[in-house]
Amino acid sequence: MVPQRIVNKVFQLYWRQSRALTMGAQAVILRNNSHVLLVRHTYRPGWHFPGGGVEKNETPATAVIREMQEEAGVIPQYSPELFGLYANFEAFPSDHIALYVVRDWTQPKVPKPNAEIAEQGFFAIDELPDGATPAVARRLDEIIRNRAPSDQW
Repeated sequence: MVPQRIVNKVFQLYWRQSRALTMGAQAVILRNNSHVLLVRHTYRPGWHFPGGGVEKNETPATAVIREMQEEAGVIPQYSPELFGLYANFEAFPSDHIALYVVRDWTQPKVPKPNAEIAEQGFFAIDELPDGATPAVARRLDEIIRNRAPSDQW
């Protein structure tokens, strides 16, 4: 059986080559404006906000809700708030990320680690885990500390 991370890489390569634009959606899930939920994937290094690709015939808002449930078991109480749209061209040509903020949510069940998500957890905003990506810190500065948003991820 082919490991899931290899299958994911093959699909990512196909999508990048076959589409003029790729779109992702990620969620900044906050607890009391002092902690943030981050996930660690099995197929790429670092801690990230929950999220993933926007599928065909899916809106970014629908995608981020789906990804929050799949990756973290989180269900928003209200529509996620669109915070910004970012270019992620350093990672992939023509890649964009819609970033949402979620402050009111429930987490009826924490998913067990699986082929995609190695672990998840809430972290104090001022004490992010080793391996948190630079984009995580930049986005939190924009959201929590009211720093001027960038258009680059």
